Amino acid sequence: MGDVVGALDQGTTSTRFMIFDHGGDEIARHQLEHEQILPRAGWVEHNPTEIWERTRAVIETALTKANLQYSDLAALGITNQRETTVVWNRRTGRPYYNAIVWQDTRTDAIAAALERDGRGDVIRRKAGLPPATYFSGGKIQWILENVEGVREAAEAG
Repeated sequence: MGDVVGALDQGTTSTRFMIFDHGGDEIARHQLEHEQILPRAGWVEHNPTEIWERTRAVIETALTKANLQYSDLAALGITNQRETTVVWNRRTGRPYYNAIVWQDTRTDAIAAALERDGRGDVIRRKAGLPPATYFSGGKIQWILENVEGVREAAEAG
């Protein structure tokens, strides 16, 4: 078993990997920014394939800097953007569309409709939070309704 731990931070503007020794001291790090895609005002997207490539690159580079192999890692922690949402093709492993980032506001009409028809109260009771553009559910609905072929693929399993 390895004697170091890795920490992967997949953030809003970059992907970073850090390696720590048993005493908690940082022994290597590598970070790469990724493109911010802004197709319209209030819309924020990331290319999921670019993020995957950056993730692999930062891990490999940090390990190389520290003269380590994957097998030297005892554990790996991951932090991510949480409500950033992407839908992948389960057969090909390719994304259907860019990731819709947590601060994207394109689903404001979906959140407002939930409030208007009373479902906002149900959501508040169950989740403790109001409907908002932040959450993944509205982003998935938007993808199903706006990205060609996704609804059909979902219905087909």
